[in-house]
Amino acid sequence: MKRRNFLLASAAPLLHAAGDDFAVRWETGRVDVLWSKTGELFTSFHCGDKWNKPFLYPLKSPSGVVMSRGWPVDPRPGETNDHVWQRGIYWGHGDINKHDFWREQGRDKTSILALDGPPKVSTARSAASISARFHLRSPNADLGSVQQNYTLAYIAERVWIMATITVNAGKGIPLTFGDSDDGGFAVRLSDDFRQDRGAVLVNSDGLQKTENIWGKPAKWVDYSTNVNGKPCGVTVMDHPSNFRHPVEWHARGYGLFSANPFASRSFAKGKDPTKDGTYTLPAGKQLRFLYRVILHDGIADPVATHRLYARFAAAGPQDAKI
Repeated sequence: MKRRNFLLASAAPLLHAAGDDFAVRWETGRVDVLWSKTGELFTSFHCGDKWNKPFLYPLKSPSGVVMSRGWPVDPRPGETNDHVWQRGIYWGHGDINKHDFWREQGRDKTSILALDGPPKVSTARSAASISARFHLRSPNADLGSVQQNYTLAYIAERVWIMATITVNAGKGIPLTFGDSDDGGFAVRLSDDFRQDRGAVLVNSDGLQKTENIWGKPAKWVDYSTNVNGKPCGVTVMDHPSNFRHPVEWHARGYGLFSANPFASRSFAKGKDPTKDGTYTLPAGKQLRFLYRVILHDGIADPVATHRLYARFAAAGPQDAKI
């Protein structure tokens, strides 16, 4: 398969244009990523006031198989409509200073990640990067901020997404992450990725099925299945520099998996009273998480995935690139 270049485009005011392979434009409330040769939409970074937190959606395999659930962004007939806050790739946590930045109950009743200025976009021949800052806004005050950076590229017949999430306690307020399994760097996939429909859930230790990988630490987790007869899947990798690596996973059999370092007590289900995932980030400090997401055609090969992870892990956090 030949290299497919990205085009970031919309009909709205230009944000950035540089290089031979990319053009970058801002659509109100989102940045669109399209294949350059066909103009076909690959994904969008949704970050406007319509949503309580930002997310990348849709998620597609390199050959164009749609792997993300449509609802609530673009509902499809017959699909599930649970958990309105689970959309594509996103980050959040259910308890930050007793405020919920995971579940969503209406904009006037819940805490939100509010965009602080337009996203910044940089381009190169082989990759495109989107960066945006968000206020951690509770009903009463801004608690801190979250910087989200995503770099996308098409390499070796896979789509690679490097995600960096940086939480900053920059408002003079310590940020306490309470122990909750509802949180983390998450991916929500379509109903085709349900375990009871034949999807394969596997982690870096070779464990399979949600019963065996939920709450367990792992370097990476992959969900693979067949969508309309076409095999495809998503791998998420946790970098060794991340807090509490290897992270524990909120990996559910209905198409959700999340790397969550703040849930050891919840994951233990009361069986180990010594565990507590609570963590307080001191005022003025920041916490940085680095993840690699691989969108692939075919069912994941654990041996090949281990090799890809080894390259990712070998790079320092400042040097880990696509």
